[in-house]
Amino acid sequence: MIENKIESMDVLLARFVAGTLPKPVAVLVAAHLELSPDSRMLVRALEASAGDLLEAEEPLPLTAHKAMLDAVLASSSVGAGPDEVEKQPCAVMPRVLRDFVGYTADTIPWKTKMPGYREYDIGDVDGCHVSMMWIKPGRKMPAHTHDGMELTLVLDGAFSDTKGRFGRGDISIADDGVDHRPMAENDRACIAFAVTDAPLRMTGPLHQRIADILGAT
Repeated sequence: MIENKIESMDVLLARFVAGTLPKPVAVLVAAHLELSPDSRMLVRALEASAGDLLEAEEPLPLTAHKAMLDAVLASSSVGAGPDEVEKQPCAVMPRVLRDFVGYTADTIPWKTKMPGYREYDIGDVDGCHVSMMWIKPGRKMPAHTHDGMELTLVLDGAFSDTKGRFGRGDISIADDGVDHRPMAENDRACIAFAVTDAPLRMTGPLHQRIADILGAT
């Protein structure tokens, strides 16, 4: 579960640096960093600020040092650091996301959920529901709002909704204050990675819901 509301990219990146995000959200952010030089610069700045704060702290006696060292050596961070990311070539799916999902964009076992919409349901991980989405060019998704958080990373193509346009590398942040009807752009399919911590709730008049499910609008 995503504790506390994430209201902006700055908050999301700060929580990534602090290491307080559920694993699927940390993967989503790490994948975004592989695609976004601007965000990598911000993460560097946040990491530098965190380092300055740590240096200013008074040292405390270290107890149970062997157990702590074993825990550090056994752990693995999500994704590469900002400098390492810049050296890596980018396919449709960033490396950290390919490792997490277990497929490339060309080998994902998509399942058709509605006309013009395919999904690979990864399931529940660390209190979040995780899935990959493929949306046909020009396809409008059913209008919906959220009982929790919905974070969507665009990997290819683009979609637009009431909050604006989201293209490759962009993250859409939506919560219970957002009621939207995302539509893929006409020139190519939109592929995205989505993480939610509560079910979506359909909105709009009944005739629109039926038309959206059938892909008739």
